Order: sequence, then structure tokens, then C-alpha cells
Amino acid sequence: MKKLLIIATFLAVSAGFSQSTADFFTKSDAFFKKHVTKGRVDYATIKSSPAALDELLKQAATISVSKSDPKTYQAFYINAYNLAVIKGVINKFPTKSPLNIKGFFDKKTYTLGGKTTTLNDLENKILRKNFPKEARFHFVLVCAGLGCPPIISESYKPATLEKQLQRQATIALNNPNFIKVKGKKVQLSQIFEWYKGDFTQNGSEIDYINQFRKEKIPTNAKVSYYSYNWSLNVIK
Repeated sequence: MKKLLIIATFLAVSAGFSQSTADFFTKSDAFFKKHVTKGRVDYATIKSSPAALDELLKQAATISVSKSDPKTYQAFYINAYNLAVIKGVINKFPTKSPLNIKGFFDKKTYTLGGKTTTLNDLENKILRKNFPKEARFHFVLVCAGLGCPPIISESYKPATLEKQLQRQATIALNNPNFIKVKGKKVQLSQIFEWYKGDFTQNGSEIDYINQFRKEKIPTNAKVSYYSYNWSLNVIK
């Protein structure tokens, strides 16, 4: 009887976690659909009515996810990162750039998945450190600057995460404003300079990029990096 009770309790707790993550993904999806358009965020509307965002972050604070379920873990923290970025912006909105907000990435903390973390630590210690081979994180974690690949008007979900990661990487790496090719010269986003090791695990940066490109870049192209655009990705 005691054994059955333990099993029943475990199943109930597991079902609760599953239900709470499913609810989080559903509500996040509705939030992004309402407030994100063509890679830009309606910060003014969110600031004027922040209840939905606050409720999502309150929910995210107590959700439990495990690395043993990597798709759920990754999808949860990608959404949590993007929501926390939006929260950080509206706390100081109007602003022209996240860099104008002191400690935006490395001081301001959020409780997500039961852990208190900064945006930098969420990206580098919770996601990149635990999944070092997944460079596509850089195309879905959106820092509120226009230099980032665009935020999407949907949530990342476990069942569709692989497709979404592949799609966003493909969009970014075929975008002539993100990868600037001119003859045998190519200018890359500073993301490739800052996180070079993520993109050169199995070859050069160009080798990585060409996996996603329709028009391949010459492997002997001269690589340089253009300055990051930190202007806020706000709907105007």
C-alpha cells in the first residue's frame, strides 16, 4: 500500500509539472502572438497592461524542468529568456537600447525554473553550458537589440523545437542584412565573434553557416565582423 501511495504521489506530481509546462507554453504562445509583429515588440502596450507578462513570469518561477527532458528544458528556458528580456525593458521603458539599462544582462535577476539567474547566466550557464553543441540557441535568444535575429510571434514548444531552431537559423543565415556577402568577402554578425567557439566545433564559421545557406559562401572568403546594432527592437 505504501509503495502504491508513493507511485501515485510521483505520478500526480509529474502530471502537475507536465500540466504547468503545457499551460506555460500555451500562454506564452498567446502572449507572443499578441505583442510581437515582424520581429518587433509592442513594449508600450505591454507596459500599460503588464498583468499577462507578470503572470507568465510568476508561473515560470515555480515550474520544474529537467535536463533529462532536453526539449522541454530548452524550450522552457528559451521562452523564459525572451520574456525576461521584455520584462527588463518595460521596467525602464521608454528606452532606446537595452544597453542604456544598467545591469540589464549581468545584474538584474529573475527567478525562472526555481533558480535565480541573470540573463547572461541563463544563456551561458543554463543553456549553453548544458548543451554545448547547440549553437542554434543564438538565433532564438533575443536580447532586445535589432542586431539579434528577430523574436518570433509564437512560443518555442518541445514538440516543435527542433523545427523552430532549424527554421530560425536558416532565416538568419540567409538574411543579407545578417550575413553580408560581397564577392570573396563576408561580414558576419558580432555574435560569431563573441561566441566563435560555438560555431567552429566541426570546422570554420563559414562551414557552419553554409549548412543553412541556399547560396554557399566561398570557403576561402575573408571574414570580418560588423558592429552590433543595439537599438531597441520596438514596434514604431
